[in-house]
Amino acid sequence: MRHYFQLQARLLGRQLRDFGIHPALALLLGSLVFVGLSVIIFRKGEFAEYAYLMAALSFVVSLSERRRNEFLRGCYPLVTYRCIRLAENGAVALPFLLFQLASGRGWEAAVLGAMAVAFVFFKFGWGGSFTIPTPFGKRPFEFLVGFRKTFYLHLFAYFLAIMAIVATNFNLGIFSLLLVFMVCMAYYSEMEMSYYVWVHTQQPRDFLANKIKTAIIHASILTLPLVTLLAIFFSANTPIILALYGLGLLYLTTMILAKYAAYPHGIGLPQSLLLAFSFSLPPLLFFAIPYFYKNSVKRLNLVLK
Repeated sequence: MRHYFQLQARLLGRQLRDFGIHPALALLLGSLVFVGLSVIIFRKGEFAEYAYLMAALSFVVSLSERRRNEFLRGCYPLVTYRCIRLAENGAVALPFLLFQLASGRGWEAAVLGAMAVAFVFFKFGWGGSFTIPTPFGKRPFEFLVGFRKTFYLHLFAYFLAIMAIVATNFNLGIFSLLLVFMVCMAYYSEMEMSYYVWVHTQQPRDFLANKIKTAIIHASILTLPLVTLLAIFFSANTPIILALYGLGLLYLTTMILAKYAAYPHGIGLPQSLLLAFSFSLPPLLFFAIPYFYKNSVKRLNLVLK
């Protein structure tokens, strides 16, 4: 168990140094950004406590991916495996839990702690041959693969929207819409192999335009029913709903550009920080989008020759 976490720390340290950032500085900056974003989230309105809890649980759930856990189980005895999973979930949930306790939100902290322990015993992902049908066709792969892995989160978002209508809680309804956009943006967090970019006989600008166009269409398939539902039952707030729908598409576009600005490497700490600040302060998108676009074209020029 100790060797496992030493290896993970070493790998993370190497990745940070590759980006020219000392791990100690990254820890300090990461802590400041986390606290700053947490404060901003809780100042946004009534739905903040749900958003914060879901953000924490999304990180915990990501550690319960089936293939990853089957690999760990094959490497370690059951007791060691359980201890590793408990330590991982605890490490991810601890910053959120401490902030909740410091903010006087004891019940949210209790729920998060209980869920972090419970997810040690669960694996998420399909182990059989059953394939979930999707409305996304065969291009590109992000939504096709991502939706099949996270369909339960979309079902949960629609459940929250129904609860928002029943309880006449507009903020909860808005959170359900933002949750769908957050899941859609997560589909672009992984990098495909260079070959799957190279096969497109396009200029970088055309490649990015097609990626963004397809993402907007596919995201709209998932979000427009929610937008319509909320607009019907909260008609007085229709302008706000439409504005957040447009902002969500803008965030999704920024995420795609950030992905290819780092291609073929994963999104690094510099891109992550700029994304976090841009999403927290939307006016920064006017700087982030041109910046990411320029770097995306440079990166893709190396592959789309």
